Amino acid sequence: MPGKLKLTKEEKLLIRPFFTNLTRPVYCILFLGPEITGALCSRASRSKDDLRVIFLKEFVKPFLKTSYGKKFKKFSNFLQKINYQRIFLNPRARKFYAKWLAQYGDDSILQMAGTHIVFNSISQIAIKHFENQRIGISAIERSTRYVLLEENLNKRLYYIPEELKNEKPKYIEVMDEIFKTYRKISEVYFNWLKEKFNEKEIVLKTKVLDVTRAILPLSLLSQVAFYGNGQALEYLILRSLHHKLSEIRNLGRLAYKELLKVIPSFLRRIEKNEDYMEYLSKRETILRKVLKKIEWKKDSIKLNENVRLIEYDKFAQEKIIASLIYPLVKEPFERIFEKVKRMKIKEKEKILESILSSRKFRWYKVPRAFESAFLRFEIISSIGAWRDLQRHRMQTQFNEKFHIYNGYEIPEEIKEIKMDSTFMMAIEKLEELYRILEKKDQDIAQYSVSFAHKIRFIQYQNLREFFWETELRTTPQGHPEYRLIEQEKAKIILRLFPLIGKYLLVDFNKYEFPRRDQDEVIKKKIKEILKHG
Repeated sequence: MPGKLKLTKEEKLLIRPFFTNLTRPVYCILFLGPEITGALCSRASRSKDDLRVIFLKEFVKPFLKTSYGKKFKKFSNFLQKINYQRIFLNPRARKFYAKWLAQYGDDSILQMAGTHIVFNSISQIAIKHFENQRIGISAIERSTRYVLLEENLNKRLYYIPEELKNEKPKYIEVMDEIFKTYRKISEVYFNWLKEKFNEKEIVLKTKVLDVTRAILPLSLLSQVAFYGNGQALEYLILRSLHHKLSEIRNLGRLAYKELLKVIPSFLRRIEKNEDYMEYLSKRETILRKVLKKIEWKKDSIKLNENVRLIEYDKFAQEKIIASLIYPLVKEPFERIFEKVKRMKIKEKEKILESILSSRKFRWYKVPRAFESAFLRFEIISSIGAWRDLQRHRMQTQFNEKFHIYNGYEIPEEIKEIKMDSTFMMAIEKLEELYRILEKKDQDIAQYSVSFAHKIRFIQYQNLREFFWETELRTTPQGHPEYRLIEQEKAKIILRLFPLIGKYLLVDFNKYEFPRRDQDEVIKKKIKEILKHG
């Protein structure tokens, strides 16, 4: 749990109406307009502060200095007096919702409204559990690429599982050592860069963060903000209340408590769904028993390739062209498809060119017809890189549980500054801890896996999703590791499907400092927003 927010009595009074609580790590946001709420949640990505503190520092206090300051105080005082629970838990409002829910069905109404909920000081394991949902929910979490984890004597930077008993002292000792090593390597690497390159300090710091995050453990505490519709938030709670890990169960209960203050009618089915929650939480345990019963034997296979296309649609290009034509010709799809297969290459090229040649930028989305063909990649990467790619949640993804047995990679930059032995010693201690915890529980052992450890995962995506992901994740600002993964994927598709591959807007260049011009880009964006705002 996070430390208490260090706020004066007056500061608490100013911001209290805008959050469901000021004392717990899980809370909902109230009464703020969409633009302010969106901007506030986006700050979760690049700030180490609690969003409630950010709201006070970056919005309320500057606003109080303007001519509207007195009006804001009056508005805040008004909300204090009426009490938000009188609005959200109003019996008349609940009666109204009950009537319409009964007549038109829960899910139809639950999909049409939602709220924002924030989780602060939760582990990477918990964040990935919540983020693993897809439809109806959006997430933004604190980035290890932008926020330096500084020492704080009053607050640990990692989660300690409640399940630990005799193992707890060893766990604390190893985690403290990991964060100490993280700060040491960060300092050495920053000073090395400073001597070697004439760059802005912010450019050097972001480079340091990109490299040294590899040593961080999955116990790392962070902050994540969600917007979800009623149906998605209901499912989030159902998935969490009976989870095997106590952290996720506790967070599920806290989220349920806060959401009941804001959308109580939307959550009325949860208490009636004990069987469903049991079903969700026990599936993995049941499957493990079956595998044991049928004596499943694990093969020890070492794969040299980090990116493999293990399955794909051989007629991807033809299906995409047929899907482009389909709305225009009033013929069954299979006939169109057969005609396209018989077309000359130049004819196919002409159709694709007519649609894609004027596509100048990656945000010019390719047509929905590209969803007619699929690809299945198996990828092995560091957990750090996987975390970034996992955010493409609309595709179908599967991953292993986090473990140490795929090995880990030491970033080349750490070898270059002669800190690789320091890195290895820390990781070896983490692996020793993993083996101890694994004997107790494989799920709890996941907290002692690092970002540097490798993970095997599946991406099952259509060609439209492929275009979006590869083009976005190869931009100069991207992390070097996932840029290499996406570049390799693009090369495979260029070889297999040259007719559509040539329209990929993929950056194959290598950058020493990926975010060198980030400051200038941000300043330009601010000017544009203010100009048109």
